[in-house]
Amino acid sequence: MNFQSFLSHRDAVLLDLDGTIVDSRAGIIGSLHDSLRDLGHEPDPKEDLTWVVGPPLHDLVARVLEHYGDDRAEEAVKLYRYHYERHGMHRSPVFTGMQEVIESVVASGARLFLATSKPVHLARAILDLRGLTKYFTALYGARPDDSGAEKPELIADLLREHAIPTNRAVMIGDRRFDISGAHANHIRALGVLWGYGGETELTEAGADGLVNDPGELLLAIREQLAAAHLHAEVVHAMPQADEQGKI
Repeated sequence: MNFQSFLSHRDAVLLDLDGTIVDSRAGIIGSLHDSLRDLGHEPDPKEDLTWVVGPPLHDLVARVLEHYGDDRAEEAVKLYRYHYERHGMHRSPVFTGMQEVIESVVASGARLFLATSKPVHLARAILDLRGLTKYFTALYGARPDDSGAEKPELIADLLREHAIPTNRAVMIGDRRFDISGAHANHIRALGVLWGYGGETELTEAGADGLVNDPGELLLAIREQLAAAHLHAEVVHAMPQADEQGKI
């Protein structure tokens, strides 16, 4: 059974953006460095900031400022937005192979959704730059002020508003937030290793599977949705088996 024949319009594939579809590390860290310079700090070249790609903006900015003994988080967020919207977002190339994955999911008849902690207007702008917006049924992300970025609530809204059964959805992302957000809503989650979280983080978060390369992602999606369908069928059959056992 090939990938296209397996999925249907009832199935939903949820994709994270940063570290999953696009390689946004350089744009995000560059914008953060520019913001630090505006506040009078020289960025520490020894500090590994890969971890900043993924978490909600307010959380990560406050943590970065601690390194410099600075608590001007609100001002830093405003400066970051300024630099990111003008320069940083343009430094987000699509990972090799991900456009083909997106096209194949849509060709299968399944619905494709974006589920990102990034403000949705910026996510749309990045996808527009790459010609990818047209493939998505809907885009879900934070509000312009970065509120509403928590993955559990964001995914819950997505599933509810599009009437998606939990056994018909899979979340794909590179950070623990993607995995925990999916599991909070009783859907399966795949962790991708070309992003920024890494194998240890994703394994500890309880990812249902890990994918090394975009070329392996379509098969992994198929396997996870097949397992979710089978589990739902087993659960549905259990009460009937119990009733028959009482006769």
